[in-house]
Amino acid sequence: MTAPRRTVLAAVTGAAVIATSATLVRLSGEPAAISALFRCAYALPFLAVLAWREGRRLGPMAVRRRALAWLAGLIFGLDLLLWHHSIDYVGAGLATVLGNLQVFVVAFAAWALLRERPPARLLVAAPVMFAGVVLISGLFDAAAYGSDPRLGVILGVATAPAYAAFMLILRGCSEEGRRSAGPLAHAVASATVLIALAGPWQGAAGLTPHWPSHGWLLLLALGPQVLGWVLITYALPRQPAALTALLLLIQPAGTLALSALVLGERPSAVQLAGCAVIALGVLYGSRRERRPGTPPSRALDGGAGRAGRPRSQARLDTPAGLTAAEEQEAQVPKTSTV
Repeated sequence: MTAPRRTVLAAVTGAAVIATSATLVRLSGEPAAISALFRCAYALPFLAVLAWREGRRLGPMAVRRRALAWLAGLIFGLDLLLWHHSIDYVGAGLATVLGNLQVFVVAFAAWALLRERPPARLLVAAPVMFAGVVLISGLFDAAAYGSDPRLGVILGVATAPAYAAFMLILRGCSEEGRRSAGPLAHAVASATVLIALAGPWQGAAGLTPHWPSHGWLLLLALGPQVLGWVLITYALPRQPAALTALLLLIQPAGTLALSALVLGERPSAVQLAGCAVIALGVLYGSRRERRPGTPPSRALDGGAGRAGRPRSQARLDTPAGLTAAEEQEAQVPKTSTV
């Protein structure tokens, strides 16, 4: 199998595996804090082994990078708590769709902090995308799905800046994309500590593993948390921009289908319309605007940059004579991989 095909296979498989996350959370039947804790705790030993093997090959992580990874993990723990509560209130499928808002957060954070103006497409798509959020919230829909869809949407939207911050900080520990397991293992360890301290616990009985709830949580840890992350981490720095656009749809679409099939979730027609609006807004807004005179073949080549920098941070005034690796950094943002 050729390298490009391996990249496509890894990316699509990783996105499909991660698409099961929210459904597995619901199948466990555990409170949000319990499921968030054990998805990290069960994944940690396996990530530690991968990090040890990576350390033998690359050497130990620098102290500063380890500290950054732990900071990223604290934010990731907060993200998981918010997202798992969102799943409780608005359902697995809709909560996952809301998670894709992080691609906009990254772009606007780069604008505010780094003065890197986002593309015009993104500015046009932003209000459209937020209209989709309003539709999912059930504000104008008496048949909205979820025990508390408005609160679920608020928590789901709140996950976006937390997840975006986690990804941005974690990429800073990657050593130009060479190291992934080590930073992720430290981040998951930090997230485990935060969730264990922040709870709040809904009864100590949830801390005692029991079947089948913890069987689902173990599957969640080994599947999306370990396998999905490893595949996505491998594929994202090597994938073409068109594949990134596809990945932006695989996870939410897969979760919506799986939650309907396995959990019997039935979002209303208005909420499904909101999902479609968000998906189209993300796809439109995250596409790079090709500069006049740029050959089409070059505009479509390449994925994430060699440093794994978020594509939303690409400069719009890039000179015409840039290298292939530098041009790759100017592509669309990475997909959500909660």
